[in-house]
Amino acid sequence: MSTEQSRNPVGGHVPVAGGLASVGLAYAQELAAEAVQVFVANPRGWATPPGNPVQDEAFRTACAERSLPAYVHAPYLINFGSHTEATVEKSVESLRHSLRRGRAIGARGVVVHTGSATGGRERAVALRQVREHLLPLLDELTHDDDPDLLLEGTAGQGASLCSRTWDFGPYFEALDAHPKLGVCLDTCHVFAAGHDLTGPSGMHQTLDLLVDAVGEGRLKLIHANDSKDVAGAHKDRHENIGAGHIGEDPFRALMTHPATAGVPLVIETPGGKEGHAADVERLKKLRDG
Repeated sequence: MSTEQSRNPVGGHVPVAGGLASVGLAYAQELAAEAVQVFVANPRGWATPPGNPVQDEAFRTACAERSLPAYVHAPYLINFGSHTEATVEKSVESLRHSLRRGRAIGARGVVVHTGSATGGRERAVALRQVREHLLPLLDELTHDDDPDLLLEGTAGQGASLCSRTWDFGPYFEALDAHPKLGVCLDTCHVFAAGHDLTGPSGMHQTLDLLVDAVGEGRLKLIHANDSKDVAGAHKDRHENIGAGHIGEDPFRALMTHPATAGVPLVIETPGGKEGHAADVERLKKLRDG
């Protein structure tokens, strides 16, 4: 793992079952990762495990020593736009847990999916509910070492609240453009949602639109994933870098846009450790040219 900060540190989501530091950092080392993302709870459940203080401290210290930016991905079930009261209450508890665990392990940000307006309700009603339950969580982030909350849009399935770049504008407005709010851009999701990233300027145009929607300095993390499906397919199916419908060139362009300066790239691609290592290496080659 590199101790030098490049324009775009490249890394991956790493498994941590068996030990946040002992397993996660060893996996990151094998990927030659310059950034890491982890789960601190079962991504498909509501449990809020306390974590292991020894592993937490080891992880935090190692990341600091190696200048390795770390991120937490909150569980997938979280949806602040849900029409089900129990889901919203559990979403609050789950995200608060991820934010507190993020602080404990020294994470820079916690990624959360922006959710959807379920039960046939209007988007405006869902966004008011997002404000009511998410803004208090943001206001709890008062420590210098608290992570940012990074909103990740979806591929546009169902009544998604954020899928196209301009959807982030109303979401940010609902949360008063809170200073601890940022964006995690997933290249597969935004492509599947309908932004064609290919061609000579597809990626740059999409990034311009995102900056127009949320302002400069809000893009904090990129999930670098190719797509198994075509642009606008509304399917969230990740592919290895260069092997999908996005292709290599847009990722090269991604790392030349002003909005991505200093922003880490984390892969969430198929193929296990070998596939992940190959994707990290491929992105570094595109970056270093």
